[in-house]
Amino acid sequence: MSTLSLLNNRSKDSKSTTARINRNSKLFKTIIRAIQEKKGENVISLDLRKIPEAVSDFFIICEAGSTTQVKAIADHVEYLVKEECGEGPYRHEGMSALQWVLVDYVNVVVHIFHPETRKFYRLEEMWSDAAAADHE
Repeated sequence: MSTLSLLNNRSKDSKSTTARINRNSKLFKTIIRAIQEKKGENVISLDLRKIPEAVSDFFIICEAGSTTQVKAIADHVEYLVKEECGEGPYRHEGMSALQWVLVDYVNVVVHIFHPETRKFYRLEEMWSDAAAADHE
């Protein structure tokens, strides 16, 4: 299943079973810290809470200079969130190609890109009506 089709096929009702979060939530802060600990670059978050057709509350987007680093960031996000929040991902995608890895926590979806892939998909432009925050 492709990464984007995962977002489209996920039940919209799955979002309603969990509490909405904000940028001060433990889950959100843990994900940002995990990315920063593995030297993720160009880290931003998109607040999708005011967008009715959004599949989650936040996207956290970053990039890594190599496929090895993409995997390291994804693995560390999953590890740290499990350790500190007791939560595993709903799903993750892209671990075989390592060009775009998606780690889905329902209310927060983490996108870890190889730089060329990020430029190609321009996710920030697709969701340009969302409030963006830089996390460098």
